[in-house]
Amino acid sequence: MEDSRIYFKTKDESIVIINDDFLTTNLIPEESIDLIVTSPPYNVDIRYKSFKDNIPYEKYLEFTKKWLKKALTLVKPDGRMCLNIPLDKSKGRKEEGFQSVYADIVTIAKKVGWKYFSTIIWNEQNISRRTAWGSWLSASAPYVIAPVEVIVVLYKERWKKTSGSGISDITREEFIEWTNGVWTFSGENRKKVGHPAPFPVELPKRCIKLFSFVGDIILDPFLGSGTTLIACAMLNRKGIGVEIDRRYCELAKNRLIEYGVLQKRLEVI
Repeated sequence: MEDSRIYFKTKDESIVIINDDFLTTNLIPEESIDLIVTSPPYNVDIRYKSFKDNIPYEKYLEFTKKWLKKALTLVKPDGRMCLNIPLDKSKGRKEEGFQSVYADIVTIAKKVGWKYFSTIIWNEQNISRRTAWGSWLSASAPYVIAPVEVIVVLYKERWKKTSGSGISDITREEFIEWTNGVWTFSGENRKKVGHPAPFPVELPKRCIKLFSFVGDIILDPFLGSGTTLIACAMLNRKGIGVEIDRRYCELAKNRLIEYGVLQKRLEVI
């Protein structure tokens, strides 16, 4: 895999960072991916370097439809996706108010061909960050805000996985705990990571061990700070990350090195 858009890879190409727009990149073969684990932009006015995260909601849904359709072509017939998104939207363009993001995105995913399997509730335990109650102690206009995000589990053609090594590395305790559809662990510190919207390694770790075999190919179309690839390297999976911002490609590469998960297999392009 040689191309100027390949920002970073290991010598054995088990970990690859592609500096490109996911919607237009042609570096990932169709039906080659076992599992997608990603958290796309939320459109809540997060200050990314190269992405406007405050577009009209209808435009955001159009963007969502395009990338979900592209992603579907890249997964194998028994391929899966773990999609981390907000339950709803109360930030961003004030004139649009609250939006049912989870319901809207699941509807779009099904329309473009993804099949729905399940939803995992991620309890981030971030209620202490809450600052708005709407009308305080009044029924006139109270806000109801759930301090959770969701991980939507989708698949392409069939749920039973038959491709790959067939080797699972999940423990008995992990399987029992993680098949309970409410996951409780803390979010990631954005200042510590250096990215405005990182998720913790625990999230892709659970998704990868629960829904893929050892040696499978994992894709993150919106790589950001590189957390999904860190989990791939830790868990003996092949990982591909696509990131449009070159500075975040550099951040992802540095975090992979800092985590010490690549040993001496590095090759910077």
